[in-house]
Amino acid sequence: MDHSAVISAYRRYAPVYDLVFGPVFEPGRRRTIQALACRGGESVLEVGVGTGLSLRHYPEDVTVTGIDISPHMLERADRRAQRYGLDNVRLFTMDAQQLSFEDDSFDRIAAMYVASVVPDPKAMMAELRRVCRPGGEIIVLNHFTRKGEWTSHFERGLSPLARQLGFNPLFPLENFIDVAGLEVLEIRPVNAFGYWTLLRLRND
Repeated sequence: MDHSAVISAYRRYAPVYDLVFGPVFEPGRRRTIQALACRGGESVLEVGVGTGLSLRHYPEDVTVTGIDISPHMLERADRRAQRYGLDNVRLFTMDAQQLSFEDDSFDRIAAMYVASVVPDPKAMMAELRRVCRPGGEIIVLNHFTRKGEWTSHFERGLSPLARQLGFNPLFPLENFIDVAGLEVLEIRPVNAFGYWTLLRLRND
């Protein structure tokens, strides 16, 4: 995986993303924002905001900053924010592995369906820890490979196609928790068949 592969893949996905991935991933989006438990006046960073399908779920009195490395996805997110008059939302084209924000900029962070997309998840998590205030929570929602489950064989078979797919199919949960370097508050299965996992982490 590298930046060019990700941008190329999501240029292809952008026109059909909402149709293909919207309903399937919607329960996880709602669960993530519920888990964030945002309070009025807080600032939230959403990493990998994509086409902005989650933006209408945030409370109106919360400031939401969305970033994505794909300008094609972000164009659609911007149109969605304008269409629904989401004045509490600001959007930036940005690499999650090298954020432009100051330290301790956000009260809470959501990273939905992006951990296995970035080339270096460890670098992304280091940046999320940096820009999240001490004691703040980071919610990561992603598919994770689990040892001993039949899906791991399927994911291993897809692994050589990672560049074309735009994400890494072989993505062990234990490895990600190690590189995240944060206290795990909750691990919860979400979406169809519980295949995706929501991690609630505290920035200590």
